[in-house]
Amino acid sequence: MKKLLFLLVLLAVFGCNQKKSPVVDISNIEVDMQVKRFEQVFYDQNVALNDLKMEYPYLFPAQFQDSVWLNKRKDRDELELFAETEKLYADFNVKEKELSSLFKHITYYFPKFKSPKVVTLLTNIDPDNKVILTDSLLLISLDHYLGEDHVFYGGFPKYIKRNNTPEHLIVDVGNEFAKKIIKPSPDRSFVSRMIQEGKRIKLLEAFLPETPIAEILGFDDGQMIWLNDNEGDIWKYFIENQMIYSNDTELSERFIFDAPFSKFYLANDQDSPGGIGKWFGYLIVSGFLENTDATLLESLNTNNEEIFKKSKYKPKKA
Repeated sequence: MKKLLFLLVLLAVFGCNQKKSPVVDISNIEVDMQVKRFEQVFYDQNVALNDLKMEYPYLFPAQFQDSVWLNKRKDRDELELFAETEKLYADFNVKEKELSSLFKHITYYFPKFKSPKVVTLLTNIDPDNKVILTDSLLLISLDHYLGEDHVFYGGFPKYIKRNNTPEHLIVDVGNEFAKKIIKPSPDRSFVSRMIQEGKRIKLLEAFLPETPIAEILGFDDGQMIWLNDNEGDIWKYFIENQMIYSNDTELSERFIFDAPFSKFYLANDQDSPGGIGKWFGYLIVSGFLENTDATLLESLNTNNEEIFKKSKYKPKKA
């Protein structure tokens, strides 16, 4: 009963506050998707190293001698990491379907899109190499998505390992495409920077219509409730401290970038999620789309100041 009540509260909080991107028909869209499981062949001692280097030359930098790779294939820690990853991803069919759906949605909005070749691998949980996207290649490091409570993430901050889950894999992949599509804005005001994030999130929401907005934002349910409960107070804080049109770059670190919490410099800062500016940008862009005839793609090319004014954004009363 408690779980049901909590679910109803969540629906009441989120269901009436923002309009999701429309569900589109992708049933007739075909994508040519190729997935290669590099980690499975790399740690297979029966596969010759030279064969691997010929098939995946971009994964073997010339400055490293063969002995480096041969030792890596036999390293105990490496093999343990591979074994743990295989527990979740030996069968990749579910993730392939998610990737196919993502590529079809991207194609719906951008018909000239061509699916990159997908290669899965392990990077020893290197935070700078979770997902790498080039024009024709998508690298996905599976060891980042073993579940937030996995022992391998024991030393990671909570705000980082919260998104080290199988569910967040497709979000990180979609996000790389969205970041390449959103053009930079010459307007460097704080509100413009939030709107830039809002554009990215709205596009990602359109690409992943079955993914909850909390997952896209990287927040848990409790953080989403906190944001809704404190929306008015936060916006009032921004106004009173003359932040909305400020060009202070520090505001991005305080309120937009991923962090353990947002920095109001108040006693209860740690109650807040980090990066709350993303949420406000999402609300503003959502308001713009609801109050104008603009399409999602048109909004991506709309001046951020125009989006802000026409969004008629008005937070809940503090």
